[in-house]
Amino acid sequence: MTTTSGTAERPPVALRTEALEQLLTERGLLDPEAMNAIITTYETNVGPLNGAKVVAKAWTDPEYRRRLLEDGTAAIRELGFEGPQGEHIVVVENTATTHNVVVCTLCSCYPWPVLGLPPSWYKDPAYRSRMVKEPRTVLSEMGLELDDDVQITVHDSTSEVRWLVLPERPAGTEHLSEEDLVPLVTRDSMVGVAKAEVP
Repeated sequence: MTTTSGTAERPPVALRTEALEQLLTERGLLDPEAMNAIITTYETNVGPLNGAKVVAKAWTDPEYRRRLLEDGTAAIRELGFEGPQGEHIVVVENTATTHNVVVCTLCSCYPWPVLGLPPSWYKDPAYRSRMVKEPRTVLSEMGLELDDDVQITVHDSTSEVRWLVLPERPAGTEHLSEEDLVPLVTRDSMVGVAKAEVP
């Protein structure tokens, strides 16, 4: 059902946010251009696209991959991605026999420079507690089925150390360039709750 105003399909939080933004703008407390710049920064410049570029480079450049696994923070900085919430990032690699997944049991520590803002499910208490206790079940509920012989390791992010998963490169992508590989890498695959997309 759609009304003439087009608000029927929009969630209440979106409507409240828009109303608050309009009120703050009218009172001169918010500059819409500054707000748009911040949003663009987190959607485009600081976000999953950055992490996807890191992963695609690691998939195509063995020397970079080695550096990334040895010192994630330094290797990520080589590509120009750094800043708050990215001071110390450890990268772990998924393979056919090992699967890594990231959680923050205390709050929602997350490597913003390469993944952007954390999704709501990452901050959810159920995800934070259950992923540690029953990772295979939670991954299955999120749509990722792993064979019983795949070893799952759960990494707990903290304010001192944030984790990034280097997903396994999809089979049949050997002919793809680094640029072509970037769209296959999702935020969820870099958290470990999904695999990279198959082209």
